Amino acid sequence: MDKYIEMIRIRFLMMLAYRTNYYTGILIYSINIGAYYFLWKAIYGGKETIEGLSVLQMTTYVAVAWMARAFYFNNIDREMAMEIKEGKVAVELIRPYNYLTMKTMQGLGEGIFRLFFFSVPGMLIVSLVFPIRFSADIYTWALFFVSIVLSFLINTQINLLTGMTTFFLFNNTGLIRAKRVIIDLFSGLLLPLSFFPQGIQDVLKFLPFQGISYVPSMIFTNGFSFSETLQAIMLQGLWVLILIVPIQALWILAKKMLVIQGG
Repeated sequence: MDKYIEMIRIRFLMMLAYRTNYYTGILIYSINIGAYYFLWKAIYGGKETIEGLSVLQMTTYVAVAWMARAFYFNNIDREMAMEIKEGKVAVELIRPYNYLTMKTMQGLGEGIFRLFFFSVPGMLIVSLVFPIRFSADIYTWALFFVSIVLSFLINTQINLLTGMTTFFLFNNTGLIRAKRVIIDLFSGLLLPLSFFPQGIQDVLKFLPFQGISYVPSMIFTNGFSFSETLQAIMLQGLWVLILIVPIQALWILAKKMLVIQGG
């Protein structure tokens, strides 16, 4: 386990070397949040609530969703695709660690960096400009923390699956871009899932995307009851376990399909 912890530390330090990019990222995310704030304020008009969410809850939802994205988001699918194309994956496979676990730890190191240097300061800055309500309930924060860790795992697992398709497609750039759009839309980042037509909501209940952004954001804004929160977290945990199966199955097939394109 020590070698995986070291990978987290190394990726954290690598991100620290380019921290200026994330200072500008805070500004960009703040602008996004501001744009959504004025958009939703216009949509609400004189209404107190829409789909059970008040204007204040919606503002908080948007801010939390975008800042949480900084933690769970990573580019390990692109990194895997590049390593496969350049033939570097052949060297990685003979090293004394599990390749998929190594990529997950690298993503975690990147996420921890963004959490402390992006999400936390970003939320503080945004809260000074826009009306955001922070819960005073320690249990809400604890459940949110558990949920956001599970959202990182789900998103990372989907990225691992996407990255492994390079073994079969050789060039999956289009798939990676499509995956990002699908996750941003159906995870609840751009629009809470409760705002979708009922038919689409029924379909999304059977997909893992809601566990990436919608669930932690709704927990933070107290948009769920306590029982709904526990059910949502258990569903996130279930998806983490379910996604292990296709990852392992595809990994076994992928190693048999390995073709070195570069090197």
